[in-house]
This record gives sequence, structure tokens and C-alpha cells, in this order.
Amino acid sequence: MGKVLQINLEQTTQTPIYRQIVDQIRQHIATGLLQPGEHLPTVRQLAHVLNINPGTVVRAYLDLEQDGIVVSRRGGGTIVSASSNDPQLLLRRQKQLDNMVGEALLEIFSLGYSPIELETSFRLNLARWDEERNAITPPISELDETQIDEQNVIHIVGSHDIALNLLVDQLKHKRPDIRVETTNSGSLGGLIAVQEDRADIAGIHLLDEETMEYNYPYVKRILPGRSIALVHLAYRIQGLIYARNNPKHIEKIEDLCRQDLVFINRQKGSGTRVLLDFELRHRGIQPLQINGYTHEANTHLEVAINVARGNADVGLGIEGAARSCEIDFLPLFRERYDLVMTVDKFHSPPVRSLLEIITNEEFKKLIAGIGGYDISQTGNTVFYDL
Repeated sequence: MGKVLQINLEQTTQTPIYRQIVDQIRQHIATGLLQPGEHLPTVRQLAHVLNINPGTVVRAYLDLEQDGIVVSRRGGGTIVSASSNDPQLLLRRQKQLDNMVGEALLEIFSLGYSPIELETSFRLNLARWDEERNAITPPISELDETQIDEQNVIHIVGSHDIALNLLVDQLKHKRPDIRVETTNSGSLGGLIAVQEDRADIAGIHLLDEETMEYNYPYVKRILPGRSIALVHLAYRIQGLIYARNNPKHIEKIEDLCRQDLVFINRQKGSGTRVLLDFELRHRGIQPLQINGYTHEANTHLEVAINVARGNADVGLGIEGAARSCEIDFLPLFRERYDLVMTVDKFHSPPVRSLLEIITNEEFKKLIAGIGGYDISQTGNTVFYDL
């Protein structure tokens, strides 16, 4: 018995039905819903479920087999190709990958895109796929753990941010001897981790209601008596994330109260949750008026993925997350995202290597290419004796 697959066919599109099946099976494999060695439904089963001609399924499976994505065995069904240590198969796979990348690069550069634009798009899409697969951040290098000096490990705790992910990726490339461990625990969680010496750097974007100032008031309250460096990463645009072409006609924060909408929230302690709660109080909206307020996601990408999959109609997040999932975004708020650390950590060699990248013009162009970021003050640093 093959695995039950969720395949949705569009009769109005110009894409042939067999091609829709191929593309959606590829998507299931890419996101981990189908694992190597798992059986696909039989031709008869899938044709019955989709109410289509079995020949259409046969054509889809043949396409997948020709690309080496599945293997069909007489009497054994069709299964997702398993990984192999066979040198000839590995060589064939590598050659196939090289050809695909080469063709893609030829098309990209012939259309006039720059290497910076390519890298930004690649990093953004790779981050989305990692999130969809619920992947743990891969090791910074292939070095054995015992080869990395603990003094060359940077612990970053705080709010999820795509530009921060790009910063860490750049450090991986330039300094493979430095390992960065990141934890998405929200802005408040990041400051508390610095206060308890569990983190070297906190990534935060916290709006203080009394002063209407970002970050410094929270730093002053949570890290009294410390000498602190506040490094500006970027200004970000927060807004509503919803499906392509806005089928539910969402136009403002007040729409979140509509009973026909399902909202997806960020976790407690995140800067986005703090911002949302402030805006709700300002408008006299009670949280429980919002359908889905208690449904939480830990990252902006997780919010966007849930909306893209139809698990929610709307969420609050950053433009880059919506763009990576090819859904729509309504800009609403401009906020400040900073990196907070003690002055001692600021001057430590591994952190200095990280911070040097922030002032690099190439890195700034990468951030700008994501969309929804203002890099006019990126790299500016202020020191405080609290």
C-alpha cells in the first residue's frame, strides 16, 4: 500500500496534469514529507483518488524515474530513491547537479542578474527550505567538534531575523574555524540569556510603550550595571503576511478580529508579539477576539510557511519571509533590529570577526536585496555604561 499523498490538481491552469503531479511529488520529497525508500501510491490508487486516467499517473512516474527521483520495480511498486554509497551513482548525481546549477546560472546571468542578487535569492530560498524541513542549523564547517576551540564559539540568542541568518552564513564562509550557535527564543529571551551569561549576543527589536523607543529601555532594565555595546543591524518593515492576491481582502490590523480569518501568532517574548500586543491595546482589541491568537510560531518563516500552506490566513512578520514563500505582504510598521552584547564580548576576537562583516558593503547589499530592510545605519555602534 503506497503512502497517502496530498495532491491538488488545478483544472484551470495550463500546466498539464501529469506535470502537476510531478511537481507536487518533488515538493513532498524536498520538504521531507516523502523520505528515501518510501513507497508512492500505486498507479491505480493515485488515479482513483485523483479521478484521472491511469496513463496520466504512469507518465508522471516515468518522468520522476528518468530524473532518478524514484525507482520502479516490477512487483515492488514505485519508491523514492534512497541514498547510496555507490561511487558510480554518486558521480552521476554530482554530474546531474553540476549540469542543473550550470544551466540555472547561465539563464540567471544572461538575464542580467548580478552575483549579489543571486546570492540573496539563494540564501532566502535556502532558509525557507530549511524551515520547511524543520532542519537544525547545519554545522559551520566540516571540522570535527574536537577541532574547534570553545573560545571560537559564538552563542546568539534572540529574535529570528533573515539578515542575521545571512550574517552567520557569511561568517561560516569566511571563518570556518568559528562556530555560531543560534537559538530563536524571542527578543526578551535573548536579553535574559545575555544577563545570565548564556549568550554572547542577543538579537532584539523591542518597542517600549512609555518612551516609544526601540531596544534601549529594555536593555537598561534587564542589564543594569553592565557595560553594553548596541550594534545596529538594520531597520525592518513589519506587516501582515497573507496569501497571494489577498483572497480574504485583508487591509489593516483591525481585520484580525474577523471571524472568517485564522491568525498565526509569534511566541511570547518575541519582539513581533510585543509589537502586536501594543497595537491591539492601542486599538482597544482584546487578544481573544482574534481567531488563532494562541497559535504560535517561533520564526517569521514559520509564520509565512503556515500561511502559504493554508494553515492560517494571516500573520504578522517581515517582508523577506513573505517573499521567500511567494505570498503577499502589507507593510505597516518600521522597527529597529539591534545586536546587544557586553563590551567584553564586543572586543573578543570571534565576535569582532562577525561584526567586521556587518560593515562590509557586499553584506549590506545582500540585506537590501531581501526586501523590507533599511541599511542606512547598519553597523552603527553605541556604548552604554548602565
